[in-house]
Amino acid sequence: MADYYAPKGGHPGQEQLLTGRAVFTDAYAVIPKGTLQDITTSCLPFWEQTRLWVIARPLSGFAETFSHYIMEVGSGGGSVRPETDAGAEAVLFVVVGTAHLKLGGERHALSPGSYVYLPPGADWTFEATGEAPVTFHWIRKLYEAVEGLAAPDAFVTHETEATPNPMPGTDGKWATTRFVSPDDLRHDMHVNIVTFAPGAVIPFAETHVMEHGLYVLEGKAVYRLNQDWVEVEAGDYMWLRAFCPQACYAGGPGPFRYLLYKDVNRHMNLRGFGR
Repeated sequence: MADYYAPKGGHPGQEQLLTGRAVFTDAYAVIPKGTLQDITTSCLPFWEQTRLWVIARPLSGFAETFSHYIMEVGSGGGSVRPETDAGAEAVLFVVVGTAHLKLGGERHALSPGSYVYLPPGADWTFEATGEAPVTFHWIRKLYEAVEGLAAPDAFVTHETEATPNPMPGTDGKWATTRFVSPDDLRHDMHVNIVTFAPGAVIPFAETHVMEHGLYVLEGKAVYRLNQDWVEVEAGDYMWLRAFCPQACYAGGPGPFRYLLYKDVNRHMNLRGFGR
């Protein structure tokens, strides 16, 4: 079974040095796991026994399409009104603990590795069921409807039910676990898991229109972000603006894996941010 990193909160002592790896530039941001302390948590309306870390949100001139939360819900906590924006779609990905998701009247048991897609207007509730808190990623985006194209259906699955797709010419050392077919144009975002074996690389500086959010689930690597090489490890988050060059070298000793968001399958908005 995969080992997914989850933040634990806490607070650093007065003796700790201020030096850290957090970086925020015009092209990218790195939010190291050490910044996810108790003092950086938030709360949400209609969520009980819950705190969250907001690690991405729309910002003018930077990432514009999505938000990314790490949710921590205590035993018996949750929400019967989790989403307050009827236009928002979402992906949930569980990393620690157990929960029940009620979706359209059907109950689903969630555990580490569970993946949920929720279209706009979905009827769902969430309840933590274990003695320990459940931690999950919640990625939200305003759905971009297209006339004549139906909205996607909701679904619940698990990472173990999806087969990783190796990149051509890599002998499986670089693979992507896709939960939605790239040919399904109903979807305007993909949230995948990317896995690199020790020594595997992205062998060129990818430069493309998709925005990215990358949360490191496991392992460590050196990541090229714009003009910089940055060391990252499990629990770190990278936020890449559109067209930010990127590459990767996974040095080992174990696999390097991250949860990846990108916006896809739509014309470019010509009317400006938020219109």
